[in-house]
Amino acid sequence: MTADTGTTVVLSPPPTPNGPLHLGHLAGPYLAADVAVRAARRRGERVLAVCGLDDHQNYVLARSRQLNRNVHELRHHHAALIRGVFHNAHLSHDVFVEPLADPRYRRTVARFVDELMASEALAVTEWSTPACPNCPGIPHHAYVSGRCGHCGAIANGGTCEGCAGYLSAADLVDPTCTRCGSPATASTTVRGPVLHLEHHRDALTTVWCRAAVPPRVRELARRLLADRLPTVPFSYPTDWGIPLPSFPGHRIDVWAEMGLGYLHVIGSRISPDATSVADHVAAWRDVASVWAFLGIDNAFYYLALFPALFVAAGLPADVIGGLVVNEFYRLDGAKFSTSRDHAVWAHELLAEQDPRAVRAFLAWDRPAPHATDFTLDRYRRAIAGWSAPSDPAEIDPAELARAEQALTLPHFDLALAARCLLGAGLTTDPTGALALITGAPAGSAPQAAPTLTR
Repeated sequence: MTADTGTTVVLSPPPTPNGPLHLGHLAGPYLAADVAVRAARRRGERVLAVCGLDDHQNYVLARSRQLNRNVHELRHHHAALIRGVFHNAHLSHDVFVEPLADPRYRRTVARFVDELMASEALAVTEWSTPACPNCPGIPHHAYVSGRCGHCGAIANGGTCEGCAGYLSAADLVDPTCTRCGSPATASTTVRGPVLHLEHHRDALTTVWCRAAVPPRVRELARRLLADRLPTVPFSYPTDWGIPLPSFPGHRIDVWAEMGLGYLHVIGSRISPDATSVADHVAAWRDVASVWAFLGIDNAFYYLALFPALFVAAGLPADVIGGLVVNEFYRLDGAKFSTSRDHAVWAHELLAEQDPRAVRAFLAWDRPAPHATDFTLDRYRRAIAGWSAPSDPAEIDPAELARAEQALTLPHFDLALAARCLLGAGLTTDPTGALALITGAPAGSAPQAAPTLTR
């Protein structure tokens, strides 16, 4: 793709400000998306990098209750840490959305829901769900836990980290309210807007046949197609999120908000005067393709929900270029986890280490296509090995060519690129390829790491 064939949009999921970023976040979508954008621009492509904060996940409110802290103060504290990590790790975005600080965004997302209901792109219907006999609203996302009916893993509402499938509270085995610990044995009926993914089966099949997706995500697509595609609520009677005035007491589902938010922020970036859904869809004609970088736990939304929503809004199915998906990064054998405080926090490591070294190691150790395990000893040994000088004339040109190929979007493999460059001893970077990974000016190299403490 050249600069005059349209805009390539690169999405990285907005982190939830219920805690700081850990190394698993960086090693997953954020570093990879940044390197992909740098590489595309070096090739002369026009790219729009989009990220932000996932302010309206109810995990934010749940965390504030757990810590007995004001939710807005806690959110602002974590948001500052997240922005600081992006700055210190040299990760930049053209669009960075903070929903709590952007009233136009909130108004537009709510208006989009009303417009899509009016056009019948979103259906208004009744659906049944388990409920807590003691707590108001309904259990969803952070407010409910249980076991996945497909793979048996412990899961919250939304998706299963074990198999990446979609899970509503009704899909969970033995759903439990996480607010009070009671079994969600009651039942209630909710009336509100929903998106019937089954109505978009043909369009989703087209997307999944054309888009570049890794094997595990393609397996999820096959599993979804083997049954009736799910119906996804676009609002809940709940206490956190963007209010939906047309349904008093409801707030827009955070994942529905995210998809509608992408439609808005990308469209308004191209056409600042866009107001309606149709205006934004028209602006998207300048978008050649959308590439999303994400963890496997978000795969359902980027594979199924967002493409179906885009098609329902009027976008062509072939706008989705592909998904670049990572598995979980592990720490001493267990998954990095903000909620369980099992992590090496990115802001702490970046305060002690050369960011170029951190970026280089996380690219080399990236958990894709398989999970990888971070240890401080491996980090020290790897960086020390890269600090020895080498003669650029001795580098195999084939390794440089493999690295360049691995940094194109259809073949993106950051770990392969890093291993071709760093494994070949390329520490003086005459081509500038290594600088894409380290975020450093051409000609510089990762530095030897001092002793780390925890």
